[in-house]
Amino acid sequence: MVFGKVSNDSINSIPFEKDDQKFGCDSDAKTEELSSLGSSSSSSMDNEVSYQQNDYNEEEDEYADVRERMEELSRTDREAHLHSHDPLKIDSGMDKEMIQIPFFAAMTTYLGYLVLILFGHIRDTCASVFRNGRYRSDNLDETKDMDKFAVLLKDWENFYTRRLYHRIQDCFNRPIASNPGAVIDVLERVSNDGNKTMEILGEKSQAGPRGEEYASGQHVSYVSQFEPTPNNLTSPATSDQIEKKGRVARHCLNLGSYNYLGFADDWNATCGKDVIASLDEFPVSTGSSRFELGSTVLHAKLEKLVANFIGKEDAVCFNMGFNTNTTTIPALVGSQDLLISDELNHTSIVNGARASGAAIRTFRHNNSNHLEGIIREAIIMGRPKSRRPWGKILVIVEGIYSMEGEYCNLRAIVDVCKKYGAYVYLDEAHSIGAMGPSGRGCAEYCGVDTNDIDVMMGTFT
Repeated sequence: MVFGKVSNDSINSIPFEKDDQKFGCDSDAKTEELSSLGSSSSSSMDNEVSYQQNDYNEEEDEYADVRERMEELSRTDREAHLHSHDPLKIDSGMDKEMIQIPFFAAMTTYLGYLVLILFGHIRDTCASVFRNGRYRSDNLDETKDMDKFAVLLKDWENFYTRRLYHRIQDCFNRPIASNPGAVIDVLERVSNDGNKTMEILGEKSQAGPRGEEYASGQHVSYVSQFEPTPNNLTSPATSDQIEKKGRVARHCLNLGSYNYLGFADDWNATCGKDVIASLDEFPVSTGSSRFELGSTVLHAKLEKLVANFIGKEDAVCFNMGFNTNTTTIPALVGSQDLLISDELNHTSIVNGARASGAAIRTFRHNNSNHLEGIIREAIIMGRPKSRRPWGKILVIVEGIYSMEGEYCNLRAIVDVCKKYGAYVYLDEAHSIGAMGPSGRGCAEYCGVDTNDIDVMMGTFT
């Protein structure tokens, strides 16, 4: 996982001041200053950003034979993207209309929830009257002192779990017994208490008639249970042995995770030899924290490679993308700062923002006009109560919003941040390596110079 540092100065070593003034003012003079700022945008479909750090060397370019075609397709796609975020429409308040849920779909969904809730209350009432039900304790002595313990769940959470979620919980938390590639093997589960608890079906021979039922169909597969004996360490099990002793699974398409660069399909076939060979050079202790014995020369090379790739002065590698946002954001902003986040940002950004202790504001999704209004108000009004200037103003957006699949209106958002001196944090977890002529993410795709983005985060997936 990658976390890019600021292009000129380290974000941790600068006081986040622009033009010798901090963010915020409690005088009317600041209003006049804001009004005098230029409103013209530096973006245009006819004017493209030239990346001096990303100039292609034809001798080293692996895609030299198709580079011209790739750039033509990228330019066409980028122009279509810029048309969808026309600055003239944004300035006039004519934002892109949000997709509306059809009335029939909304009503039937609410009706389905209403029926489940109604029948759930009826079942709870009957269980209380007749003192019999799946969720009643058989040993009543356990409930005598329940008032002495803290409540773990609210009434509605308990009810939702019992009467709504358990009805369909076989659809969730499915155990996967294969690589998380395009196709996965999902272990079959059964329940003997009406979906209250789930158990792995296991071997077909031990499951009886239910095993024969689940083992039918064209998408059935069998997953072997590895037992480290001298025989199977040297010779793998045959298909007949796996079917006899293997667990019943279902061969499914993987639509629940992303694998843009294909690293999750079979690492043993793509880079397994290099991974195993690294154990001869680096001991097991390198798996410890980076602050202890976890940093190696490979980490330094990787971070330098990533920094050069995205045009930044340095980079830091983390163990996972969620932790990158959750732990990095609190290190950048604190209680004296303002954090402005897109309303559809990922949960990792939300958790990091809450843990930072900074004041949080949200702007409407991809709406640079609304963002500008929030920044102007923050600069004029300053911090609540004291009205003192904000120490830092940090705007956080994503390159591609994973839940919606939409591109960020990066050009307009960066222009607003540059206009008022706010800092930009770009989460490229789903766009780096997958967007732009050379895979440099949403910044390259939208024609934004990475020097205009203070912090960039991405993943290797």
